[in-house]
Amino acid sequence: MEFNHFDSKGNARMVDVSEKTVTSRKAVAEGIIEVSSDVMEAVRNKTVSKGDVLTVAQVAGISATKRTWELIPMCHPLMLTNSELVFEVDEEACEIKAVCTVSVDGKTGVEMEALTGVATALLTIYDMCKSMDKRMKIRDIHLVEKSGGKSGEFRY
Repeated sequence: MEFNHFDSKGNARMVDVSEKTVTSRKAVAEGIIEVSSDVMEAVRNKTVSKGDVLTVAQVAGISATKRTWELIPMCHPLMLTNSELVFEVDEEACEIKAVCTVSVDGKTGVEMEALTGVATALLTIYDMCKSMDKRMKIRDIHLVEKSGGKSGEFRY
C-alpha cells in the first residue's frame, strides 16, 4: 500500500486532490495553556505590558489558520469559508482553553488549520506573558471533531 504523502520511490509529495469532489468540511480543535495566578490576573485585567493578550492571540490564531499551508509542507492552500477562535478561561484552575473552528467547501479537510490555529493562539499567549512567568505549560492540543470528506465524521 502506497502512503499518501510518498510517491512509489519514497519521495515526499503533496497528495493530488484534483479528482476529489468538493464537499463542506469542518474541523474543531482545542488546547490549553496553564498559567500562574499572577498571569491569569494580568490577562483578565488586561494589564500585561504587551497589550490585550486574548484579543491578540485570537487574531494570531485566526491568521494562522489561513496560512497553515505555508507552515506544514504537505498542506494545500485553502480558501476558508470560516475561521473562529474562542477562549474558555478557567480562573480557578488558572487555565485558558483555545477552541478553533474552521470550515471550507473544498477537496481536502481543515483539521491541520484548526490545530494550527489553536497552537498559534496558545503560543501567542505564552509569548505575550513570558516576561511575567516562563513556567506556563501548553498541553492537550488535539482534534475534537471533523466532518465532511471521504472519511466522514470524527469525534474525539
